[in-house]
Amino acid sequence: MTNLLRINTSVFDGGHSQGVSTELGDTLLAALQAMEPGLQVSLRDFAEQPLPHLDAAWLQALTTAKEKRTTAQQNMVNFSDQLIHEIQQADVLMIAAPMYNFTIPSMLKAWVDHIARAGTTFKYTEQGPVGLLGAKKVYVLATTGGIHEEGVSDFVRPYLRTALGLLGLTDIEFISAAGLNMGTEQRQKGLQQAQQDIKSVAHGFDAFLRQRAVSFAHSMKADEHEEAVA
Repeated sequence: MTNLLRINTSVFDGGHSQGVSTELGDTLLAALQAMEPGLQVSLRDFAEQPLPHLDAAWLQALTTAKEKRTTAQQNMVNFSDQLIHEIQQADVLMIAAPMYNFTIPSMLKAWVDHIARAGTTFKYTEQGPVGLLGAKKVYVLATTGGIHEEGVSDFVRPYLRTALGLLGLTDIEFISAAGLNMGTEQRQKGLQQAQQDIKSVAHGFDAFLRQRAVSFAHSMKADEHEEAVA
């Protein structure tokens, strides 16, 4: 069984006001489900459940020993723990990331702040930080009103590569729809490019599933060997 965690970050909710990144996510999900009918999907939608930003009180709760936490502090920790649990259980991560003022939505940044926890999702070593989330496939649906160059006026892709890389998530594919607010012709061009990207990554998803099956088989054999030796 393959678990997919879908993160919708658009400020627009469903229905008539659904954002383009969410619509493209629907298309990508359908394509992945066609490759893997048994795909188990969990959804975290920021428009339906706004994500709280970390503040001094939240950081205080996370750094207070469990036995000394107040009920309010424990509730804060439980919320962050749930977000971490969701990504730990996922094999595939799908993030809708519309560009707002050259970068990611603020609640997506808040999500990263909640899940990036030293000792849990990454650790510090003498050689630098090491991610602890393991091998997962990540798809990012990046939508922009204009046309931007990565690292110049587009800080969506550089930030997500770095932030997710900290956690050990380096197998990232971006599906981009650019120029959506630059007139009908450019909008159609951007959407067509995104549709082509979706077809491409969906085709590659089959290879990911096969590799995952091989890795699982090898781990099972290793466990059997260890039990036999013991």
